Amino acid sequence: MLVASLLATGIAAAAPDEDALGKSAGYPVAGNLLQVYQQRYLVGSFSAMDSFNPSCVLAPSPDPVALEKNAVDTTFTYRFRGDTFTLDDYMMRQRATAVVVVKDGRIVAERYNYARTPDMRMLSNSMAKTIVALGVMKALEEGKIRSLDDPAKTYLPALAGSLYGETRIVNLLRMASGARYVEDYSAHDDRARFNGIMRKAGMLEAVRSVTERSDPEGERFNYAGAQTSVLALVLRAATGRSLCDYIGEKIWQPVGAGSRATWMLNPADGIEVAQGGFNATVYDYARLGMMMAADGEVRGNAVVQREHLLDMTDPARQPAAFRPGSMSYHGSKYSGYGLQTWILPGSRRRFALLGVYGQAIFVDPALRLVVVHTAVGKDASGDASGAHLGAERDALLRGIVATYGKW
Repeated sequence: MLVASLLATGIAAAAPDEDALGKSAGYPVAGNLLQVYQQRYLVGSFSAMDSFNPSCVLAPSPDPVALEKNAVDTTFTYRFRGDTFTLDDYMMRQRATAVVVVKDGRIVAERYNYARTPDMRMLSNSMAKTIVALGVMKALEEGKIRSLDDPAKTYLPALAGSLYGETRIVNLLRMASGARYVEDYSAHDDRARFNGIMRKAGMLEAVRSVTERSDPEGERFNYAGAQTSVLALVLRAATGRSLCDYIGEKIWQPVGAGSRATWMLNPADGIEVAQGGFNATVYDYARLGMMMAADGEVRGNAVVQREHLLDMTDPARQPAAFRPGSMSYHGSKYSGYGLQTWILPGSRRRFALLGVYGQAIFVDPALRLVVVHTAVGKDASGDASGAHLGAERDALLRGIVATYGKW
């Protein structure tokens, strides 16, 4: 009866690795960035990053979009490795902190692990990259950025002569700068080196430190958060405003956010950590996904023009080498990539905002379906530890889609 009661309130009965993740200490929050990725601090820190890091605030909408809930949760099942599981099984098998399913603007199911609640601001990790891209597209719409074919130096002359400064904005958006850059989340990869320079000398110096191309720009996908940092600098220069200020006014409030969001700031220069430092509630991540599912529209108003949303998310609008089935990433051709947005395979357009350790917003425009998933995976990729978080999450998504239509 206790288990049934917990599940009825959206709280899983038993989550994986609770003891290792700090349950007995109330899921403590790290005191600094060095502690964040220690297991006992992951849960607490991923829902409180702005409590111990400098950050700026994006105010909520004065008229938030309503998120009504079904009286009875929809039951979802999925197949994984020969067995059938439910959403409740999933929460007991994987280190998800929250799963919220929204269909036609209504919450049809939600679950939480590790004493997390919907009012907590959850770390986006790389889901923030798509938010930066939305800001870039809005600046394009307003004429503050004249063309995505402009090189970054057009708006940031300090980058003239540098690799990234000479790269076209569209290729930065597509993760196709051609820079030689390895981002595998090991202790000494190029990402770690870039972030070390950023924290000590500022984002501009970190961007300038990338100097070697392995490919001509525009030809090959190579995921690198440094490219999002360049986009943030370009957006700030083109608009004359911070990301919190510009995106807060142009994107966050118009999507109908119900709570404030925050963006972590780089201590060396006070610039937003664009590649992954955004924090918001799961309900507001759902509202963001709903806007994108409606091709940029909220309550009859275009937050971002539909054509720009399609440029970001439609596989047919990407070069062939960036479409699902053709684009190679870590030995797989499963996903494609649009403009700072992952594109999923299937019979129709589906896309996702993804972040390491299991963060995701899945969007199916045709079904008006949004799935928000936050997590504290055992490793950055979600699968390297053998827990298969990414693979089982994909199976869950397919099961949710199957409830309403065909993959």
